[in-house]
Amino acid sequence: MTAHELPDAAEQAFIDDLIVKRGGRPGALLGILEAVQSHDARKYLPMGTLRYIAEKTRVPLSRIYSVATFYSLFNLQPQGANTICICRGTACHTRGSRNLLESIRLDLGLEDAGDRYEADKLSITTPDGKFTVRTVACFGQCALAPVAEINHHICGHVNERTLEREINAIKRESN
Repeated sequence: MTAHELPDAAEQAFIDDLIVKRGGRPGALLGILEAVQSHDARKYLPMGTLRYIAEKTRVPLSRIYSVATFYSLFNLQPQGANTICICRGTACHTRGSRNLLESIRLDLGLEDAGDRYEADKLSITTPDGKFTVRTVACFGQCALAPVAEINHHICGHVNERTLEREINAIKRESN
């Protein structure tokens, strides 16, 4: 499926079932989007899927898109098999999160994102699809700054050595 195509019949059935089970309740849209993204092999919400959800829930596509872009847990681009998320909050920034991003970029061979590294929400996936490097505005773990989330595990007081060790461990496990 390309990003703009509607989901296949099996995915449509999955979404239809979710809407029947969760629809009409407060916060239903968030739960539906989260379940659909988790079900996707590349852990993202293609535009065609968002369009299908809008049609089936009768929620305007603009509202669904707004929700999907507001919350940092939703991805609109395919994600790598492993995710590394760096906090860009004030405490983390002042304690070197920018250097962590640059270290990851060099270690994984990612292109120089220039000013995009200053963004609160950055997402870059390696060409082989093994890693996605993301940023968030704040994890709310300021006492642990700088903070990184590696495959959904929060790591505090991260430095470049720690990050390199974690990435190398993931690389060894996947070989």
